[in-house]
Amino acid sequence: MDMHSIAWWPILTLLVMATVVDIYSRRIPNWLVLPFLAAGVIVTTAVHGVKGLGQSMGGMALAVAVTGILCWLRGMGMGDLKLCAAVGGWIGPAQMGTALVVTGIAGGVLALIWAAWHGSLSQSLDGSSDLLSGFWTKGIRPHPSLVLDNPSARTMPYAPAIAIGTIFSFFTT
Repeated sequence: MDMHSIAWWPILTLLVMATVVDIYSRRIPNWLVLPFLAAGVIVTTAVHGVKGLGQSMGGMALAVAVTGILCWLRGMGMGDLKLCAAVGGWIGPAQMGTALVVTGIAGGVLALIWAAWHGSLSQSLDGSSDLLSGFWTKGIRPHPSLVLDNPSARTMPYAPAIAIGTIFSFFTT
């Protein structure tokens, strides 16, 4: 049995639970993701030995490298980073790369839908423009008002985008 088929059900379970919790609480708790992260490393190593351990660590490292930048910019929460790392521990770096690209696309589409639903599409597009122009003129750094810890910032749960990207990655590899 290959790792792809072994990982499907645990990851699907994790993603459904994380999505529901994130939508209702805007948090992805450690009690949910950390056991899945550990299980991914253990199962992958048990099935594929040292090579599996390397794949698991590579998937987690890629997830942390990409989402870590967004956390550093305070545009993504640490729960999202840990969720991506847990997924990466199960699927490895190649599939994680696909998952992250599709997650980014899904996140952008969901952000537009979220903003339109909440009547803030124009504000969100202006903020995105301001953010990108700030990166261009001032360098890549957290925006003073477009960060998660700003109480007036409009935020959205990101676990649904992570779920879409990850599920998509299972059908492309």
